[in-house]
Amino acid sequence: MPEKLSKKKHLTSFQLIILGFAGVILLGTVLLMLPVSSSERVPTPFHEALFTATSAVCVTGLVVKDTGSYWSLAGQTMILALIQIGGLGVVTVAASVSLLSGKKISLMQRSTMQDAISAPKVGGIVRLTRFILKGTFLIETLGAVLLLPVFLSDYGVKGIWLSVFHSVSAFCNAGFDILGTTVHSFPSLTGYSGNMLLNMVIMLLIIIGGIGFLTWDDIYTNKRNFKRYRMQSKIILMTTACLILLPAVFFFICDLKNLSTGKRLLAAVFQSVTTRTAGFNTINISEMSEASKAVMILLMLIGGSPGSTAGGMKTTTFTVLILNAIATFRSQENAGSFGRRLEYHVIKNAATIAMLYFTLFFCGGIAISVYEGLPLLDCLYEAASAVGTVGLTLGITPRLHIFSQVVLIMLMYLGRVGGLTLIYAVFSGRNKKNARLPLEKITVG
Repeated sequence: MPEKLSKKKHLTSFQLIILGFAGVILLGTVLLMLPVSSSERVPTPFHEALFTATSAVCVTGLVVKDTGSYWSLAGQTMILALIQIGGLGVVTVAASVSLLSGKKISLMQRSTMQDAISAPKVGGIVRLTRFILKGTFLIETLGAVLLLPVFLSDYGVKGIWLSVFHSVSAFCNAGFDILGTTVHSFPSLTGYSGNMLLNMVIMLLIIIGGIGFLTWDDIYTNKRNFKRYRMQSKIILMTTACLILLPAVFFFICDLKNLSTGKRLLAAVFQSVTTRTAGFNTINISEMSEASKAVMILLMLIGGSPGSTAGGMKTTTFTVLILNAIATFRSQENAGSFGRRLEYHVIKNAATIAMLYFTLFFCGGIAISVYEGLPLLDCLYEAASAVGTVGLTLGITPRLHIFSQVVLIMLMYLGRVGGLTLIYAVFSGRNKKNARLPLEKITVG
């Protein structure tokens, strides 16, 4: 008995990840509440600062105050720092500080880093972290340089800051912009709907940030030798391509008919790319058809890929469920792809994560609709945008009451830390007994 009492309870890596995100959000909230953070030099209310900090750290992009007009340069810099930390991951940033300071990374820290970036093994995790850091800042710098011609011509010297901010925001799939407001809304990138350079750069940054760090490593290591890629990388790349192409075709055929052919094609592709956790928009989303909004809700829930800057239930989760369904249709015992079999626990995890995200999305949307008295589709759209950490909005978020804002804050947080991380953090160490119970059949379907 004394031995049991003397044992210290250490936090698991998943609990450290969840608490790390919460800590950064609270620190960001305090900093954004300071008068120096607002352009009018007035204190920002706690709930508005909390909403903004959560949205930044969870790389979502939903806002209650326009980033470009409400926040000062200091406030925007704080938001950008929170976006960068949230995009890379709190654990990765903490490990990076240790590496730069010359400290050795303990086994516990390596294990936590492995869970944070969804690495398959602990070995080589430090090398992978260095690779992630170098790749991130190289891509963000290149993105800022490519955006310079667009913003310099429109904003002069201020264009340098705009280029840096939007490059980091796009790569981290955050969707924050600092272009200011119009009379009725936050326009995002609608003023550049026909600008080919800006559209292409932003889309590439979103895609590169959203495919995941391990996929980068595969591409860097194996180059064009697709056969040598990990099964996960193959699934991510194929799924990402399909989730960009198919919705873009749908949007082009069924919507955006008021645009010229060239702008219509560009807008269709951009909306398809940005819907999966990025949050920028080049057209007025509220004017799209309900069918397009429904497709966008599904894309927002799917999100990006594991170990990436993006949120959502992840492309691999979606594909594993599809592969399992195909195997069932074909009366095959095992689901698989690219000549490899999927483990049973992977399919079980995918079903659990999907159920978790759909439950959060549906309950959140209904709660907001009932409390605010707003149309259910609009509220479900905002809920999907929050839990998928996307940031697209139909314009209702700034008008929501504190209760509904709290609902969105919780959805953004839970959507960013990830379904499995949340489940393991809460239930780790419980119900370890795995006794085989008597079998009894049940009919489904």
